[in-house]
Amino acid sequence: MTPSSIWTDMEAAGGIASDYHGRSLMRHFGDPAGEYQAATMKVAVFDRSHRARLAITGRSPSQMLNGILTGRLPSAPGAAGEGVIGGAATYSTVLTPKGKMLTDLWAISQGDDDAEQLLLDVPVAGVEALIENFKKYLPPRFAAVADVTPDTGMITVVGPESAAVLSRLALGLRVGIDDLTALQEGEWRSAGESAVDGLLVIKTEEVWPDAYTVVGPAEPVAALWRALVSGGAQPAGLGVWSTLRVEGGRPVFGTDMDENTIPIEAGIHDRAIDYQKGCYTGQEVIIRIRDRGRVNRHLRQLHLGDVPTPAKGTELLSTDGSEKAVGWITSAVQSPKYGETLALGYVRRGVESLLLNGNEIGVPTE
Repeated sequence: MTPSSIWTDMEAAGGIASDYHGRSLMRHFGDPAGEYQAATMKVAVFDRSHRARLAITGRSPSQMLNGILTGRLPSAPGAAGEGVIGGAATYSTVLTPKGKMLTDLWAISQGDDDAEQLLLDVPVAGVEALIENFKKYLPPRFAAVADVTPDTGMITVVGPESAAVLSRLALGLRVGIDDLTALQEGEWRSAGESAVDGLLVIKTEEVWPDAYTVVGPAEPVAALWRALVSGGAQPAGLGVWSTLRVEGGRPVFGTDMDENTIPIEAGIHDRAIDYQKGCYTGQEVIIRIRDRGRVNRHLRQLHLGDVPTPAKGTELLSTDGSEKAVGWITSAVQSPKYGETLALGYVRRGVESLLLNGNEIGVPTE
């Protein structure tokens, strides 16, 4: 895998590398507490280039993807002000016939009705299964897949000052701070002439502070990273990103969701599934659960108190004295926001409290 276009810059900034699903990314930059403070009180910038980006082109890529993705397909971009184009990325999953996840992803329309092109933003843990799925179910005469990850970059700018700095540095003040702040998750703006060649500033809620992901050609994204850091943005790594993500209650594929997860179990169905669309792989299972059944477990954010951070996979036990496992931890962090250990974990439906290392923990209803 080609390293991020800003890898050398991040090393020079003190980045400490670690492995993430076979890809290299920065764990931290020497001061995790300072990174967290910047992301929650000022502005921090995270490299996200380890995620995969696939371009889908051809005679009818949207039509072909419609039977694979569980969500709606994005509309073509359009004018969003003088010298500005905009659109909305859509969130989906890709399922097996049994309704279990191959991956989740964001789809962005970069073309128009006459020359369709879709960009898929895919977690690294799901890209291999997705490409294999496409080889089976995407007819090459109608939709071609190209991995454009090495040619593109992706960063996320987080913090109360993120809209202000991106309005200036990425959008040339053509989109105001208030207009950026008002965007809904997935909505994007670009000051480029096209959505392929320009920088797309996309509202995201993957973490709880105000945040925007920027996607575009590798060198312009790298130049933006440098301009952000030169202007005072704090480079930040996976450790702080994970903390902000868990504090925001947002699961990630490869950690909190995998090939054994049904989207309803992870609580992402309201965002990822369009119940009004036609057939897609796995739809029968999803509709059956919605209409006549229920899942036996669900993902919950758990407040664990002042305890050491439990490892992924740590069992959660029943409070009835049987020591029966009623769930497990998928992510856990020391949370500055809540002043305690915070976790995401699956818990059996109907369980209102559980034991972790002898401590009783309440299970939220939602």
